[in-house]
Amino acid sequence: MVGASLSGVTFISIPGWVESQSFTYLQMVFGYMAGYVFIMVVLLPLYYKLGLTSIYTYLDKRFGNSAYKTGASFFMLSRIIGASFRLFLVAIVVELAILEPFFANSGADSTVPHWAFAGIVFTVLLVIYLYTRSGGMATVIWTDTVQTACMIGAVILTVLAISDAQGVEWTAIPDLVKSSGMTKIFVFDDWKAGNHFVKHFLAGAFVCIAMTGLDQDMMQKNLSCKDLKSARLNMGSFAIVLLLANVLFLSLGALLYLHAASEGISIPESTDKLFPILALGGSLGTWIGGVFLVGLLASAFSSADSALTALTTSACVDLIGTEKMEEKKAEHTRKLVHIGMAFVLFIAIMAFRAVNDTSVVAALFTAANYTYGPLVGLFFFGLMSKRIPLDKFIPLVAISAPILCYMLEYFLKAKWGFSFGFALLPVNGLITGIGLYLLPSTTMALSPKKSQHSHF
Repeated sequence: MVGASLSGVTFISIPGWVESQSFTYLQMVFGYMAGYVFIMVVLLPLYYKLGLTSIYTYLDKRFGNSAYKTGASFFMLSRIIGASFRLFLVAIVVELAILEPFFANSGADSTVPHWAFAGIVFTVLLVIYLYTRSGGMATVIWTDTVQTACMIGAVILTVLAISDAQGVEWTAIPDLVKSSGMTKIFVFDDWKAGNHFVKHFLAGAFVCIAMTGLDQDMMQKNLSCKDLKSARLNMGSFAIVLLLANVLFLSLGALLYLHAASEGISIPESTDKLFPILALGGSLGTWIGGVFLVGLLASAFSSADSALTALTTSACVDLIGTEKMEEKKAEHTRKLVHIGMAFVLFIAIMAFRAVNDTSVVAALFTAANYTYGPLVGLFFFGLMSKRIPLDKFIPLVAISAPILCYMLEYFLKAKWGFSFGFALLPVNGLITGIGLYLLPSTTMALSPKKSQHSHF
C-alpha cells in the first residue's frame, strides 16, 4: 500500500514544491489521517459486511446497474490519469539524464525528438505489462515490497549525502532542515489562498477517502486481510508510515534547496526537475545519481504495476463481466484488456507531455478533484440517505457535477480571486449528492443482496 501511494509524484514533485509552499502540504497529510479513520470506522465494516469482491458492486446493491457502471468508469478514468502522470515523471527524468546528453553530444539538434520520448514510455510500459501478465498479483506484491524499500532507501541516502556535503552530522539534520526557513506548516491568515488550512485539511480527508477508501486497487489489499480487525490494523499502521514518509520527502525538499543555494546552482523553472538535476549533476557524488534513478524507477513501477492490474480487473469484472463467460473466452478477454490498458496509458502520457504546464503534483490532485468527486458523492449519498434516485439518470449527474465544479471555480477566481484549491473535491462530491437528491426517486434503500463471493 505504501508503494502504491508513494509514487514518482511524491518522489520528485513534493520536494520541488517546498520552496513555494513550505511544509504546508502536511496540512493535507493531517487531513489524510482523518480520512483513514473514516475508512476504518465506516467503509471497511461496510465492505466486510457485504462481502464485496469489487467495492463498486456496493453501488449496484444500493442504486442499480447504471450507478455501478458509472462508479467503475470514474475509477478507471481516475486511475488512468493518475498512473499516466506518475509514469510521465519517470520518462522526463530519463529524458533529462540520458537522452538530452546523448543528443547534445551527437552534433545534431540537441532537442530530444518525440519518438525518443515515446520509446522510453513504450519500454517502461512493456516491462510492466510483461511481468504483471506473467506473474499476476503475486508478482506485484513481491515487486512492490522491494521497490518501496528501494525508494525510501534512496531518499534516506540522498538526505545523508546532503548533510555530509554541508558538513553536518546526521543527528543535526532536523536543525539543518529548520534553518532553511521553509518549514512553515499552517496557513490561517489568507482565506482566499488555495493552501489555507481548512481547505487543505478537508481536501486531504476527502482525497484520502476517494483515492484509498473508494479505490478498488487500494481497498483490495485491505479486503485480502483475514478479518476486519486485521484490515483496520493494516490501515492504521499504513497511515502512520505514510505520515512519516511525507515528512521525510518534505525534509528532502528543504535540503535540496539549501544545497542548491550553497553550490550556486540555479533553480529550474520547473521545480519537478530540481531533485533530478542535483542528483545527476555530480555535486552530491556520482553514486547518488545511480541511487536516484533506482529510487525513481522503483517509485514508478510500484504504483504503475498495481494500477495496470487494477484497471484490467475493474474493466473485466465491472464493465465487461468476464466472470459470466466461459473460462477460455474470459482468459482471452483479460489478455486483450491488459494490452489495451497499457496502450491507453501510453496515449495518456504522450498527451500529458504535449500540454503539461504545471507541477505534476498539482496536476494530479487537480485531476482527482474532478474525477473522484462523483465517486465521493455516490458513496456518501448511499451511506447518508435512504432515497433511491432513478438509476438511469445517475450517469448524467456524475458527468454534470465536475463540469459545474469547473465553472464554479473559474467564476469565483475571476470575480473575487477565491479558489477552493484542493478542497474542490468535497465540493464536487457535494454537487453530485445534491444532484442525486433532486432526481425523482423512491424513499427506501434497497436491501443489500447477499454476496456470492468471498471478500478475499
